[in-house]
Amino acid sequence: MTNNHHDSIRAVEWANGALKLLDQRLLPQQRTYVMLENVRDTAQAITDMVVRGAPAIGVTAAYGVVLAACARHARASATWKHDIETDIDVLARSRPTAVNLCWALDRMRRVIPAISSDPYEPLLAEARRIHEEDIAANRHMGQLGAALIADSGQTPCAVLTHCNTGSLATGGYGTALGVIRAAYAAGKVNQVFADETRPWLQGARLTAWELVEDNIPVTLVVEGAGAHLMKQGAVRWVIVGADRIAANGDTANKIGTYNLAVVARYHGVKFMVVAPTSTLDMTLSNGEGIPIEIRSTNEILNHNGSQVAAQGAAAWNPAFDVTPAALIDAIVTERGVVLAPTPEKIAAMMSGT
Repeated sequence: MTNNHHDSIRAVEWANGALKLLDQRLLPQQRTYVMLENVRDTAQAITDMVVRGAPAIGVTAAYGVVLAACARHARASATWKHDIETDIDVLARSRPTAVNLCWALDRMRRVIPAISSDPYEPLLAEARRIHEEDIAANRHMGQLGAALIADSGQTPCAVLTHCNTGSLATGGYGTALGVIRAAYAAGKVNQVFADETRPWLQGARLTAWELVEDNIPVTLVVEGAGAHLMKQGAVRWVIVGADRIAANGDTANKIGTYNLAVVARYHGVKFMVVAPTSTLDMTLSNGEGIPIEIRSTNEILNHNGSQVAAQGAAAWNPAFDVTPAALIDAIVTERGVVLAPTPEKIAAMMSGT
């Protein structure tokens, strides 16, 4: 079952030889698209959060390689394969935490040596495969995650999610929001609570907008309300995405996720991480090695161009935190579900054993 009624949004598209991005900085007030025709603008769009969410960043970067290759080939057809490494490096540096970014770039890089003429078609075909595979994986994860909610014995139920993990953050359908879409369509979820997600308000601006667009009931709460909400018995699952997962299950996600995991465990609320296996970084034994992006303090000290903090106050603005595997009840990937994750369980899933 595809549930297209609850899947109407695409944030990343290839159109008429250019990359088309829905500018997420302007939602929900404006639905504006940005057309990108070169790799520098693509990297800047990732950095500036025109597009955000680990899978969507990976898909965007893949299309960025297509733009780079066409430009390099047009300027110097004999050396473009060497020259494009500079462009790939620019894309790789645009957001450091999301492992999908480098994963997608590596896939695109592996196609290059076999290209004997114009790189446009073979590279565009690979970028489209990455995009289509992401959507297919999200739909499969949606069904797997929804099945876990069915097993909880308390359905229909309400769930809480953090940041944005839907079509806006992926190639389409979503990771954590894909599970919520599938569970809602199956009658297993009847209400979604969404954290605001400061300082960029992805939950308020993006998740709430997506759910309203797809006719799924959503109630917005501030981050500080999560524990009180759980205390009321209103929520049975917290469902979040991930930007990078270490080999032991430690998970980096939008700042505030760790808080939710702690209070969820205290209140007996199940905690689910939903992410494609491209998000797993098996080179890192645990979350201590995950690089955490520190963003500008202006994002906290100011809002919409106006200062909100006292003059002279300092700020600290990590974009992500790391939730220990011990606080995670389930990791859902397109390869399967890992309950109570351990290094051994994750390795078995990745190896297909």
